[in-house]
Amino acid sequence: MILVTGGAGFIGSNLVAALIERGEEVVICDRFHSELKWRNLAKHAIVDHVYPDDLYLWLDSNGDEINMIFHMGAVSATTECDVDLIMDSNFQMTMGLYQWACENNSRLIYASSAATYGNGELGFVDDESINPMSALRPLNAYGWSKQLVDINIKRQSIKGLQSGDLPKQWAGLKFFNVYGPNEYHKGGMRSVVHQLFEQINDNGEATLFKSHNPDYKDGMQMRDFVWVGDCIAAMLWLYDNESINGIFNCGSGKARTFSDLASAIFKSLNMPEEIKFSDTPVNIRNHYLYFNIGDMAKLQQFGFVGGSTKLEDCVDSYIHNYLFADDIYR
Repeated sequence: MILVTGGAGFIGSNLVAALIERGEEVVICDRFHSELKWRNLAKHAIVDHVYPDDLYLWLDSNGDEINMIFHMGAVSATTECDVDLIMDSNFQMTMGLYQWACENNSRLIYASSAATYGNGELGFVDDESINPMSALRPLNAYGWSKQLVDINIKRQSIKGLQSGDLPKQWAGLKFFNVYGPNEYHKGGMRSVVHQLFEQINDNGEATLFKSHNPDYKDGMQMRDFVWVGDCIAAMLWLYDNESINGIFNCGSGKARTFSDLASAIFKSLNMPEEIKFSDTPVNIRNHYLYFNIGDMAKLQQFGFVGGSTKLEDCVDSYIHNYLFADDIYR
C-alpha cells in the first residue's frame, strides 16, 4: 500500500488518481476544511483515510503494509503568519516521517518548494550540498520551513550513510508554480492560471500586477509555470526508480511571462486580448518574485525525460477538459 499525506489536496489528489489508475492501493492522510476538497477524491476508491493527528498511531498498527510514503501534506499558504503551525505541519511532520521510513526500511518522497530559493539571487540550481542550501534566503515562513526540511533530511542522510540508518529511498521535489485540476478549493492560493481564467471568462479582461522593478516591464514578470501532470510524472518516475535519492527541482524548465500566460488563456477562449495592470499590493511588494525557473538538468541526468509540456497546450487542456467540463475533477 501507498500512503499519500495531503491526499485530498491539489497535487496530492492528482497523485492519488494516477496511483489508483496504475492499480495501487492508496491510503490518504488529510483534513477536509472545505466542501470542495472531498470532491478531489470522489472518483477514486481509496483504501483508508487517516487524520494527521492520528497518523503515527495508524502507522503503528498498519505500517508493515506501507511500502511508500508520498508526503504532500503541508501548510502551503505563503501568506500564513502562524509560524508555529507552519513548523508543526511542514517541518516536524516531515522529519518524523523521514525517521519512520528509516526505522521501517520504507520509502519517502516529499514536497519541497521553489520558495526555498527566495528572490533567486543565488540561482535556481538544485544543489543539495549543505552550504549552498543554507545560503538560500526564502522570502516567507513557508519557504523557510521547506528549506529547513531539505537541510535536515540531507544531514540525516549523510549520517545514515555512515551508520546504515537510511530509508529505502528518499527524495524531495522543489515544486515551482503548479497549475491544473483539483485546485478549486484553494481560494486565493489557486494558481494564476485559474485566477486569470475566471477574470477573462467572466469579464473579458485580465488584470496583472504592475512591475515595480525597473528591470521588468509590466506583465513581463516571469515564472516557471508547470502542469500538475508533469509533477505527477516526476513522482511516478521516482517511484519506479527506487535507487534514486536526493533533492530535485520539479518545474517545466522554462520561464514564461504573465503576459504569455494571459495570452494563452485569451487564445484558448477565442477572445481578444484585454490586459490591464494594477499596483502590486504594498504588503507583498517588497517580497514579490519577478523571476524563477526550475533548472531540470539534475533530474534529467538521472534519466527523467518528462516535465516540459508546453504552456499553451496545458492551458488549453485545463480550460476545455476541466474548467469547462461537466465533471471538473481529476
